[in-house]
Amino acid sequence: MDAEGALHHVMVRGIEKRKIFRSDEDRHDLLERFGVVVPETGTTIYAWSLLPNHFHLLLRSGRAGLSTFMRRIQTGYAGSFNRRRKRTGHLFQNRFKSILVEEDVYFLELVRYLHLNPLRAGIVKSMRGLDAYPWSGHAVLMGKQEADWQDIEFVLGQFGSTLGRARQAYRQFVAEGVSQGKRPELSGGGLVRSIGGREKMSTFRRERQRWQADERVLGSGDFVAEVTKHEEERAARRIKPDEIESTLAALLDRVCSKAGVGIEEVRGRGRKHNVSRSRAVFAHEAVKRLGISMKDVACFLGVSAPAVSQMIAKAGKLEEEKQEKLN
Repeated sequence: MDAEGALHHVMVRGIEKRKIFRSDEDRHDLLERFGVVVPETGTTIYAWSLLPNHFHLLLRSGRAGLSTFMRRIQTGYAGSFNRRRKRTGHLFQNRFKSILVEEDVYFLELVRYLHLNPLRAGIVKSMRGLDAYPWSGHAVLMGKQEADWQDIEFVLGQFGSTLGRARQAYRQFVAEGVSQGKRPELSGGGLVRSIGGREKMSTFRRERQRWQADERVLGSGDFVAEVTKHEEERAARRIKPDEIESTLAALLDRVCSKAGVGIEEVRGRGRKHNVSRSRAVFAHEAVKRLGISMKDVACFLGVSAPAVSQMIAKAGKLEEEKQEKLN
């Protein structure tokens, strides 16, 4: 569930519920990483909030994919945090939790839900306190803080055509959500959520109808079914482990033949424009179209997984430039 352009609610928690932010230096560190990784991966962030032992993001995955974006953020931050604290070991609980979201239904609800987190947690005591809280996207939308990597235009555009009126309407919308408290229906669960919980779900099961209850998806029945179908199709196309090497070799041969470059040049360290371009196209096709892991592609090319991520990002930029010329 890592398709480019998909909307995700992402949650990252500290291992054993421990704090992942112990100072403002830690929080600034994470936000600075967003400033670098967001544009490099083509990710769009609409809402976010940092709490002592976890953080939330509402984002649209970019050309590099959600997994690449989160790996760069989490690995870089954890390493920096451990060095500052002179500690070793894992900082985060697992990788991250991601819920694929049906945008038309849940976008604004999730913006509000994420930005009310500091108030629900008692970190701030009022809407006025939330307006000035520097560690969430709400203050950025209100013009109290700056974060050039956060897309405020799209969010405020849902509330009005002028900045002042849009901010006023947005703040009122957020304030109306204070009395709602915790929103378990926004934490995934596919159709279990959309039809009213597990009790009603059992009725459908007894009638032998096929419904989805995937905790990684938040949306209507049709949306959940569409996502599930897409995932099943991807699984059906998945290449068997013993066929990966030959599949990559065949793909590289096609890419090199079309570009008129040598296979060994692409698998080597050549930096000529057409060679690096072919390498990027190969990596993008292997990972995005064939579903082969970056680790396997990296092993095939004799490079690191981050290097493959950079190749994929480069291929995305090349495609954007191509479309701009066409337009």
